[in-house]
Amino acid sequence: MKITRLTTYHAAPRWLFLKIETDAGITGWGEPVIEGRSRSVEAAVHELSGYLVGKDPARINDLWQTLYRAGFYRGGAILMSAIAGIDQALWDIKGKALGVPVYELLGGLVRDRMKTYRWVGGDRPAEIVAQMRAHMALGYDTFKLNGTEEMKLIDSPRAVDAAVAKIAGIREALGDAVDFGIDFHGRVGAPMAKPLLRELEPFKPLFVEEPVLAEQAEHYPRLAASTSIPLAAGERMYSRFEFKNVLCAGGISMLQPDLSHAGGITECVKIAAMAEAYDVALAPHCPLGPVALAACLHVDFVSHNAVLQEQSIGIHYNEGADLLDYVLNKDDFTCIDGSIAALPKPGLGVEIDEDKLEHANRNPPDWRNPVWRHADGSIAEW
Repeated sequence: MKITRLTTYHAAPRWLFLKIETDAGITGWGEPVIEGRSRSVEAAVHELSGYLVGKDPARINDLWQTLYRAGFYRGGAILMSAIAGIDQALWDIKGKALGVPVYELLGGLVRDRMKTYRWVGGDRPAEIVAQMRAHMALGYDTFKLNGTEEMKLIDSPRAVDAAVAKIAGIREALGDAVDFGIDFHGRVGAPMAKPLLRELEPFKPLFVEEPVLAEQAEHYPRLAASTSIPLAAGERMYSRFEFKNVLCAGGISMLQPDLSHAGGITECVKIAAMAEAYDVALAPHCPLGPVALAACLHVDFVSHNAVLQEQSIGIHYNEGADLLDYVLNKDDFTCIDGSIAALPKPGLGVEIDEDKLEHANRNPPDWRNPVWRHADGSIAEW
């Protein structure tokens, strides 16, 4: 079996799909994308296609190493996201060719279902309790929300109080009936992270995500020493080598690699194993589409330290399409009490509605994240 063609499709809300075809008639699907930079990743995918066309798709490890090492320059968001989507599609082909789900090729299940959480509150957290109540009625009890709006490097105590008041309102309204993580989203600098963590501690969040930006990872151990809240990070780390440095330094309790950014299944299985060796939990980042989620789930189902799975049903970014809109086998992704069972079909277990995807590709939105500014006009982290 040989790879014959790579085809990419843009689709609402902000996704890029990849189809890899073979001369055996078996196709694989991936999601190689950086949100807001999909065309850059698309160009990288097609530039890498010269290493793939005519090759045996079953040699996933060799192809991955070729994509990673043969170009001399390596790593980074664009290249690793291109490799990630290609890798997903190769695993999809291999599973379909052998007639088994990918998790069987990775050693088999360590769990029967995977706990997921729902996003609430939007970019500027609002109506949090009402959204949680609506999702609780559907069986969800675990959520994530943004912790702050813009925050200056040194900000007023009023900014801290405003952020904490939203979290306090959750516990006041819902008590211990819900669990939630708080995403600082890189909006908080090191000087404000410590007081925010201190004030949030009484409300017992499951974790705080990206307490500071990944490029400020040297602060993770100091922040962890100042709080009992587990700290999480990883969506803006792109290889096991970046995660290695964080694990060695300590401070992070939960890693969040993104299966569409951090080299795909091949790389993220290794990252998960590294985390397990440090007694660190795994909770893959996934505000993207169905192929990305399926890839995450296959890693979750073979990783003993996987604890939570992000998924994008109803997320505030999803304008024009939702998680399963391009999927034919929607029932396989059904959440029961907030959990998804092991996907039963061969490969990644996603049947893509190609007609709908081709229609979406004709006029896709050119999504960009908001550009925020502080009151003085300087750029703010979104």
